[in-house]
Amino acid sequence: MKQNSVAVVGAAETTDMGKVPGMSQIMLHADAALNALEDAGLKPSDIDGIATAGEWPTSIAHYLGITPTWVDGTLVGGCSFMMHVRHAAAAINEGLCETVLITHGESGRSRIGSSPYPMDTVSLAGQFEIPYGVMGPPSMFTIPVLRYLKEYDLTVEDLAMVSVIQREWAAKNPRSSFKDPLTVDDVLGSSMIAWPFTKLMCCLVTDGGGAIILTSAERAKDFPQKPVYVLGTGESVETPMISQMEDFCSSRAFKVSGAKAFEEAGISHDDVDHLMIYDAFAHLPLYGLEDLGFCKPGEAAAFIRERNTAPGGKLPMNTNGGGLSYMHSGMYGMYALQESIRQMRGTAAAQIEGAKISVSHGVGGMFGASGTVIFTNEA
Repeated sequence: MKQNSVAVVGAAETTDMGKVPGMSQIMLHADAALNALEDAGLKPSDIDGIATAGEWPTSIAHYLGITPTWVDGTLVGGCSFMMHVRHAAAAINEGLCETVLITHGESGRSRIGSSPYPMDTVSLAGQFEIPYGVMGPPSMFTIPVLRYLKEYDLTVEDLAMVSVIQREWAAKNPRSSFKDPLTVDDVLGSSMIAWPFTKLMCCLVTDGGGAIILTSAERAKDFPQKPVYVLGTGESVETPMISQMEDFCSSRAFKVSGAKAFEEAGISHDDVDHLMIYDAFAHLPLYGLEDLGFCKPGEAAAFIRERNTAPGGKLPMNTNGGGLSYMHSGMYGMYALQESIRQMRGTAAAQIEGAKISVSHGVGGMFGASGTVIFTNEA
């Protein structure tokens, strides 16, 4: 991908987030899309490319009155939207379309018009994992995290510290679901979900959504908002079964996706001012910091404990409060992208002064997929 050839010109989340029982899933998509269109000063008729996950692109295009010349319905879990950004940038550079709308919406809490989650008994997981008792992310993610803790001689207190620092960032964000301070003891004392995860190490379950509009860098200067340029992108997948990860202490998809994004961007880790790592569960930022190369294997817990990612730290991470305290409707990647864009625009609730480069990194499924997008506010 050509550096800085594509830019974000519109970005917004749904008007309300958290508990929104008055909106169905497709209405959340539309609300976010209309907010992003207003942010960019555009109408639905100005859009000729559309990408979405959770709903069919066909449904979203029809609902909004859009006739696209380019469509992407990639659905690989929470990092789908990082991949949509990557694919949209390629499509714009190739001339397949000019202005792409990426939408997300989920009624994760209220379950109004939401997509069902059927388990296909003939799928790989249905045959080889579900019969043995793993059901849902909290129990599935225990498989790698227990090996990770043992391999690096870490403790549940190390996981709890991730939640504590995420809450510090959330306290700075008026739209966060939870803002009250947390201690390690608070996290460890919350309800046990699946060892070693307590309730406060697990993501929120909320309603909400977001949307992003991309166009060429040449056109971006004519829009009302400060352009945020796509500097580098990466993507990869590994396995639909968490039991079959190549290495329980590292995500191959994370490594491939992150390395590709950094290679495209032509930057070093020292150039990064702001970082978003998908935090559906407290262990994910540990894996992200290591697999993206910000920390050596086994050293991310100490990096966080020493407050490097906390307010005032040298690598501000998950500054919106993350999936643990801000919001998490199911596929969190869109919210990580939104915060990176806000930081690059200079409009974030917990704005990092002088930030020029932000990395937004996502996971899909149980370490099954990964997408990475590197943004900059410098043309």
